[in-house]
Amino acid sequence: MATPRHAADATRPTGRTLPVEQNGINVIVDDERKGVPRQLFWPWFSANISVLGISYGAFTLAFGISFWQAAIAGVFGVLFSFLLCGFVAVAGKRGSAPTMVLSRAAFGVRGNRLPSAISWLLTVGWETVLTITATLATATVFERLGAGGGTGTLVVALIVVAGLVVGAGVLGFDVIMRVSSVITVVAAVLTVVYLVLVAGTIDLGAVTALPSGSTAAVVGAVVFLMTGFGLGWVNVAADYSRYLPRSSSSRGVVGWTVFGASVGPVVLLLFGLLLAGSSAELSENIASDPVGALAAALPTWFLVPFALVAVLGLVGGAVLDIYSSGLALMATGLQVTRPTAALIDGVIMVLGTVYVVFVAGDFLVQFQGFLITLGVPVAAWCGIVLADILLRRGDYAEDDLYRPSGRYGDVQWFPIAVIAVATALGWGLVTNASAEWLTWQGYLLGPIGGREGDWAYANLGVLLALVIGFVAAYVESRGRVAAQEVPPAMRLRPGDGSA
Repeated sequence: MATPRHAADATRPTGRTLPVEQNGINVIVDDERKGVPRQLFWPWFSANISVLGISYGAFTLAFGISFWQAAIAGVFGVLFSFLLCGFVAVAGKRGSAPTMVLSRAAFGVRGNRLPSAISWLLTVGWETVLTITATLATATVFERLGAGGGTGTLVVALIVVAGLVVGAGVLGFDVIMRVSSVITVVAAVLTVVYLVLVAGTIDLGAVTALPSGSTAAVVGAVVFLMTGFGLGWVNVAADYSRYLPRSSSSRGVVGWTVFGASVGPVVLLLFGLLLAGSSAELSENIASDPVGALAAALPTWFLVPFALVAVLGLVGGAVLDIYSSGLALMATGLQVTRPTAALIDGVIMVLGTVYVVFVAGDFLVQFQGFLITLGVPVAAWCGIVLADILLRRGDYAEDDLYRPSGRYGDVQWFPIAVIAVATALGWGLVTNASAEWLTWQGYLLGPIGGREGDWAYANLGVLLALVIGFVAAYVESRGRVAAQEVPPAMRLRPGDGSA
């Protein structure tokens, strides 16, 4: 690999008003490691404070479960999935490299290109979806205000949203941390105001009268929420902890990652359950217009602030995605600088948004179905990497993360095979209503009721892929990881049996 271990001019000002981070997939040098774990709160909170969290209340109740079942499923699904992110974030602190570079310890230096490519597709895809949603949400609000909502409004909204996302992604880590803190404060305040304004529409009688659902429905809700929240971030979780000093508390890294990422979604989801449970009409409207439907009960004077909080929440998530998608693109082997990689992803994001918003709006549902499908191999990857992190007792050998001849090897075929097998089994146990061309999934559901049975929408394949990845890697990799962690001076020299 031609990628250097360290970037010679990383994070130095370039003469512009704002410094452009030059660190890419290299290891962060000691004198650039800074901060404390509690600073992880800002990027994780800003990326997950989106009002879409409220819409997830309606999505969860659509499984046909009661409020209390949905609340328990929601709290567990959100917390557990972000706990996985917390564990991956510890690897960032220990290795001071991006997530998809640290993954090389499990897959080999070049063997890791496959999961890196999957991670890139997922992150660049979701940043595009978030940009599309933010653009359409802005137009919806201004249409309600009677101030447009047509092509002109969409163009302006796209320029503003894409400018914020691409600009922050290109400038890099320090700017993202600053932007995240601003988004956190503004979005949090405006979200509280929104909750107060619409709280009067809650009908507790209707909410508590919702009938209970089956065990399969509850499991389906849990997996849906895990996939929609934490499992959508595990492949980037170390990207924002890699600047921390290695002496930072691992418990602090896990705790602040989980707290920052989950506190917003938990509150918004619970409130969304109350809103959706109070009105069947609102639940139906959310299904077709997740953001616009939430503005229906607002007074006119708060529509602009609502648009601001909606767009900021979506931008916060898209900013983290474009930063990490650029790193994943570099980890696939593309020899470009980090700002260039982020710019490439930004161009793809804009082109995708233009196509959906102005050409083929029905493509969005199909595209989301594709991204959800990628959740199965990502779950398998997550299980493998979590096992690798758990087995390691020391820090990563920095140079060997970039050398195919190093201790981590060139291609580790076993974990690649595990991803293939886990994905094949996982896709057989999921169904995807988002796209007609994905009806082939669920081919293993026959013994438990088929594609129309109680377990059809439980998406057990995601959990199965996660478990298979973890168990297989933990069992197979124990000896290999132990051998990798033996200091070079203590390894046997060939031929003489001495240390």
